[in-house]
Amino acid sequence: MAQPEEPQPAVLPSCPLPTKICHVARSERPRSCCGMAMAGFRTAKYQMPEWQRRNAGVCSKAVSAGEEAERGRAEAAHLMKQAAANAQRAQEYSRATLGQRLQDIQFWRVELQKEIMDLDNETNMLAAQKLRLERALDATEVPYAVVIDNLECRDRRQPPDLVIDEVERQLLKEADLIRDIRDLLKRTIIQATTQIRSNRIQKENCELDWSDKVETFHIDDKCVGYCSDSTDVQYHPSSVKFEEDASTPKSWAQFSHDNISRAEQEKLASVQLRSLINNIIRDASEDLRMQRAAVNEAFDTHCRQLDDVKFRLEQHLQQILKDIGEEEANIVKLKKAIRDKEAYLKVAHTRLYDRSFRPNVELCRDEPQFRLVSEVEELTVFLEALKRKLMESEQNLKNLEETRMKLEKEIAVKANSIFIDRQKCMGYRTRYPVDLEVASYKQ
Repeated sequence: MAQPEEPQPAVLPSCPLPTKICHVARSERPRSCCGMAMAGFRTAKYQMPEWQRRNAGVCSKAVSAGEEAERGRAEAAHLMKQAAANAQRAQEYSRATLGQRLQDIQFWRVELQKEIMDLDNETNMLAAQKLRLERALDATEVPYAVVIDNLECRDRRQPPDLVIDEVERQLLKEADLIRDIRDLLKRTIIQATTQIRSNRIQKENCELDWSDKVETFHIDDKCVGYCSDSTDVQYHPSSVKFEEDASTPKSWAQFSHDNISRAEQEKLASVQLRSLINNIIRDASEDLRMQRAAVNEAFDTHCRQLDDVKFRLEQHLQQILKDIGEEEANIVKLKKAIRDKEAYLKVAHTRLYDRSFRPNVELCRDEPQFRLVSEVEELTVFLEALKRKLMESEQNLKNLEETRMKLEKEIAVKANSIFIDRQKCMGYRTRYPVDLEVASYKQ
């Protein structure tokens, strides 16, 4: 077994010895020149004890210097070992914290990506609902045009039938309902547009945060791969500091949490708005359907009433026409009767006239004379009565003719009203959309 080598003593560089000056007390005796020369020679040299002490001091210092150097080397070796261990431990701890940081970044990146996808899907669904609103709004144009056309057509009814009836009230109610529905759909479209804009803004915020997380993940993942043997590491003294505007772990996590929280709020608001849009379209469609049924029922009822009134008027007209015919025949009979009675009266008058020429005492008020006078009076009374009856009959005939014209006019008015309500209005209402909710899905 090889013996360990003895440590070599440290070699110190040579240096000149310090000059020591000794002071000698002067004697009071007279000195000779020879004595003075000898004294100066003796004072320039060390004494033997001094020489020994000096050599011992030099050796002691050499030993102390060697021990100090050995102790320094031991401390340096310990320090290097401790520094290496600390550096390794610090690097491993930094790598572990970077790994934990990567997990945190990955967690928030996944959460943000999920939120971005959910918000994008929700925005697309809300955009589809907004499109339904626009189609439903377009689908209300035909019903509104139908209602306005019905009201304008019914304004062309003739004055006797130009009344504010139940059909008119239901049509006005339907027009107001469609206007309210259109206003509601327009406001909801604006609300949906605003919500879509908010969704996209929040999605953009989440995407910016997500992209920062992705970039930071790549940076930290690259940092995790660095080690002492890496060739692409170098000094960056200026980076060994904290930026004034740097975030803290709490504010960093809170920032992503707030982005996700706001995205959740926007998504919840979007879901609620989509549900509201469904309810609005369904309720509007149901209200419009019920009002359309009410208007159609009012039209049917009114048309039946018009048919009934027109039928009764036609029956009255037939009776009036029959009465006119009978009254005309009665007038003809009355005129004939008057002519006949006038012939009798002429006979009686002629007899009385001829008998007034009887001479002298023959001009007697005999029974024939009384009878002729009585006959004239009776015939006159009957003629006057027949003439009054003729005048009454002629007046009745005139009244019947006026009634006939009124009935014919009323029948024409009713026929016009039936044509407007049944042919124009109800015929045009067949173009009414089947269902507003169904129309909102049509392309």
